[in-house]
Amino acid sequence: MADDLKLLRETIRIARDSREEGNHPFGALLAGPDGTILLRSGNTYQADKGVGHAELNVVREASRMYSPEFLAECTLYTSVEPCCMCAGASYWAGIGTVVYGMTEKRLAVLTGDNPENLTLDLPCEHVFRAGQREVETRGPFTELEEEVAEGHRGFW
Repeated sequence: MADDLKLLRETIRIARDSREEGNHPFGALLAGPDGTILLRSGNTYQADKGVGHAELNVVREASRMYSPEFLAECTLYTSVEPCCMCAGASYWAGIGTVVYGMTEKRLAVLTGDNPENLTLDLPCEHVFRAGQREVETRGPFTELEEEVAEGHRGFW
């Protein structure tokens, strides 16, 4: 749990940097089996528009670099619960665990009907349960929710 909080706070920092660069305020990282940060990314909306999600950026690179067997021992950390696109990518890459700070439902409250982030009401756990292999999830972390939300206030 302590490592989860530390690594989630790093995703919040990445999200803040992403926002400062003119992108959407999301951050993600991949931690190896020993907790070492292997990859990190913010959102890349300016370059990729709707598909430049932080999680997808990390997962795409991870699938190029590592085998599914190794990724099964890794953890994807993300400031906000992965959308169905990012959850699906995590599943297909073989990532074993996903940890998120704030729910997508809470994100929808913050973003409203902003056309740049029309959230889907589809929790990542539903996506993972539809698959043939187990993906462990941990989240949301209520003690971090305000820190995550702060990065979205005034943005949308």
